[in-house]
Amino acid sequence: MRFLLPLLLSATLAFAADDFVESSLHRENPNVPHGTVTKMPPWESKIFAGTTREWSIYVPAQYKPENPAAVMVFFDGHDYVNVKGHWRVPIVFDNLIASGEMPVTIAIFIDPGSDKSKEMPKSAWKNSNRSLEYDSLGDRNAKFLTEEILPEVEKTYKISPDPEMHAVCGESSGGIASFTVAWEHPENFRKVLSTIGSFTNIRGGNAYPSLIRKTEHKPIRVYQQDSGGDLDNEFGNWPLANQQMHAALKYMGYDCRFDFVEGYGHNSNYGGSVFPEALKWLWRKETAKPEIITKGDLGGDMTLHRLLIDGEDWKLVADGMKFVDGPCTDVDGNFYFSDLKEPAIYKIAVDGTKTKLIDDIGSGLKWGPDGKLYACQGAKKRLVSYDLKQNPPAMEVIAEDVNPNDLVVTYKGDIYFTETGKHQVTRIAAKTHEKSAADVGITGPNGITLSPDQGTLAVSDYAGEYVWTFRVEPDGKLTAKEPYMTMRRPIDPKGEFNRAEPPPYKKAAGGDGMATDMQGRYYVATALGVQVFDPTGRLCGVLPKPQVDKPLTSVMLSGANREYLYIMNGDKIFRRKVQAVGAVFYQAPH
Repeated sequence: MRFLLPLLLSATLAFAADDFVESSLHRENPNVPHGTVTKMPPWESKIFAGTTREWSIYVPAQYKPENPAAVMVFFDGHDYVNVKGHWRVPIVFDNLIASGEMPVTIAIFIDPGSDKSKEMPKSAWKNSNRSLEYDSLGDRNAKFLTEEILPEVEKTYKISPDPEMHAVCGESSGGIASFTVAWEHPENFRKVLSTIGSFTNIRGGNAYPSLIRKTEHKPIRVYQQDSGGDLDNEFGNWPLANQQMHAALKYMGYDCRFDFVEGYGHNSNYGGSVFPEALKWLWRKETAKPEIITKGDLGGDMTLHRLLIDGEDWKLVADGMKFVDGPCTDVDGNFYFSDLKEPAIYKIAVDGTKTKLIDDIGSGLKWGPDGKLYACQGAKKRLVSYDLKQNPPAMEVIAEDVNPNDLVVTYKGDIYFTETGKHQVTRIAAKTHEKSAADVGITGPNGITLSPDQGTLAVSDYAGEYVWTFRVEPDGKLTAKEPYMTMRRPIDPKGEFNRAEPPPYKKAAGGDGMATDMQGRYYVATALGVQVFDPTGRLCGVLPKPQVDKPLTSVMLSGANREYLYIMNGDKIFRRKVQAVGAVFYQAPH
């Protein structure tokens, strides 16, 4: 990671104020093979319905179908394909590919969309959909590329499936658009080149620095360029916004570089000048080692750096299932879960041995102080327990005519479970076995857990944005109801993306299964991934799910020392080692 002020291209290259400086790599070299640029038919998008746009493709001379090429997408493509402008991508690519300083790469030059019912503007800079497509957060642009443009290119050319070989580039609003593509779908794009990027509040892009600091590091490489004379207007200050972006990326250990120079306005003069060097850095083969500097952290901050372990990522624990849910742990760290569609309940021992225990369903599983395994069986409208010491396990019906989703059992033997359809948290008293409504009113109560001292009960709302908390009174009643934690919600691609406003968010965060660690952190499975909160309700960060196209139903800390974070992600189970110890509730707090 570097912050250069300014970057020197060579000992002989000196910048005059606000001038573009041509290097040898910008000039056509008759001694290297030349690629070809093909203008494509106008593209009418389905994702950006009602729009049409111009685009073209550069294919290097070295391209061979038997060797799939890298790909680099350029937003505002008309500017980059121009061999008389400041970028001159076909010429620069010819030179760098010939020298081996970047791989054989197909370039896609694509303009923003414009209303197809109207005459196309004379300048593509004025295309009507530019700001909406480029400045808006969310994954529509990424899907536009992966579902429309890349498949069209692949009808003719072979593109490498490796996301490390996929790059995206843009300037100004195209700069933030480039970052958004990789941020939303790093499984498809891993390299970003952004110059004079508009990380300001044109359409909510000013949120990125805080989102970066509160989201697990993503495997993307980011080059930024900006200058001291860039814009400062009603939407924000471009130089400050880019500095904030770089600081956030650096704090989270990204492979990032920021080339900043004083002077130079909101133009391509400086970015174009350093473009060949930026490409060399972006495509370099070196694997950067993350540098994490946390000296500015406050003592009480439970950041992701204090939870995650460098080098530890999600590892597959079990696959071949149909739909996994209901994770729980015992005090020894053995892990239990349910395959809801088989149905069956399994155990994965500390040594990794997997055993089927019960041929039955359990959307929520928890151990009780009586040594029995409790299970939610909403499809059968009952809550049951199993005595696994008997062979076969003996089942006892605890409650009937209920629709339990998830549950928790206290060391006193009280059972609290969520009934999502009834908008209710139900309690079964340990001594009397009396069933009662402990709370009514949460829109979609789903996941449920306790604080380590069992004095607080937390319930996630699948249909809303909050995790609700209650004080657990000595008699087991719930009081002091509060929307204590605010979950991050997905962006709604069908919403209204208005200027100078945050993006439209979906109403529901998809709060599902929950877990707690001994330090008091809460872990919530959501549509965006595992959201982690500190004991005061502040968001520590979000851990994106490994299978982005599959639901994340629940989370649990288990393993020999309960130091592994397990997640139930569709048909697979993953885990990772963390700096935490999971809490269990069927033993008295200590």
